[in-house]
Amino acid sequence: MTNLEIETPHGTARVELHSAPEGAAVLLLGHGAGGGIDAPDLVATVRGATEAQVHVALVEQPYRVAGRRAPVPAKQLDAAWLATAQWLGANWFPDLPLVFGGRSSGARVACRTAAAGGAVAVLCLAFPLAPPKTPEKSRLAELASVQVPTLVVQGERDPFGRPEPSVHRDVVILDGDHALKADPAGVTRAVDEWLSKVLRPIATSD
Repeated sequence: MTNLEIETPHGTARVELHSAPEGAAVLLLGHGAGGGIDAPDLVATVRGATEAQVHVALVEQPYRVAGRRAPVPAKQLDAAWLATAQWLGANWFPDLPLVFGGRSSGARVACRTAAAGGAVAVLCLAFPLAPPKTPEKSRLAELASVQVPTLVVQGERDPFGRPEPSVHRDVVILDGDHALKADPAGVTRAVDEWLSKVLRPIATSD
């Protein structure tokens, strides 16, 4: 494991790198709004990605590095994320495809920045489709804007709702709620299988 600090337009981001033995791609993972990179579903995802021979970069947003719990506006989150992704791509993984991902708020960031960051796929853990009891405030447009293969891993009792599968989007429903803590082995398995599937054509084309 390697720890890095990366300067962004909105402060210092911290990155925890987990290497796969034969890394064929890099998965950047962002945390939820009030949580950190030690969330159980993120830990399970690291395990699944490295089993699929994908390096993982757990990205801690600058506001969390600075000790704040309340997230900053979306534009700042997105700018810090893209700066981190660009730096990692240029300095650590210049020849590898990037997969963007995250849990909850981090999943929204991954979706919003996928096109600008050149991501080849997007992984969403507990995507917050709409705030509880306010379905009219749907974030489906963020998810639907992604034009590359997407996986959503969602708890069956998630109060933020459940996205439906679509042309580019696979949805795996597991036991649990928004925290996705009930079935870590299921998260690991879903991530491993999906990454192996979506990255195989990329590896073949190379």
